[in-house]
Amino acid sequence: MARQATDLMAQYAAYHRDRRNIATHFVGIPLIVFAIGVLLARAQFHVGEWTVTAAWLTWGAATIWYLTRGNLVLGLSTAIVNAVLMALAHPLAVGSTGAWLGWGLGSFLVGWVIQFVGHYYEGRKPAFVDDLIGLLVGPMFVVGEALFAMGWGRDLLAEIERRAGPTHLRDLTHPA
Repeated sequence: MARQATDLMAQYAAYHRDRRNIATHFVGIPLIVFAIGVLLARAQFHVGEWTVTAAWLTWGAATIWYLTRGNLVLGLSTAIVNAVLMALAHPLAVGSTGAWLGWGLGSFLVGWVIQFVGHYYEGRKPAFVDDLIGLLVGPMFVVGEALFAMGWGRDLLAEIERRAGPTHLRDLTHPA
């Protein structure tokens, strides 16, 4: 049986307790997703009159995964945010090879440096080290945190905090 959003988010939240670490994820994770979009957008093929890229295929596969985690709003919201990042990435794949690699690899490296700075503050390794699925949960966590900050998903947030302890964006906006 597929692991559900609540289980995945609670497990991920346990690795993200420090508000500075959570804040870095709001920059680092979108940069990494964007970078993957830039790098994969160059690989393309044609289906009739349609151009399909590896970036959109990857987005499609990830979207199916997000939508099957048992929380439609969270899955759909994550898919939409990732789609925006993919759409922004595609124009950068059609330039020169140097510009494409500069944007793709540069964004990827900067995103990961930001992530590791956050985990330095946390004093704990990233979640994906123990479970590679954390690489997919990261974008869902950031989107979930944004939704929680807007007042959505109070029941989901309460269950995550029951399992992982209090954390989340409310600590960024209302420090103790």
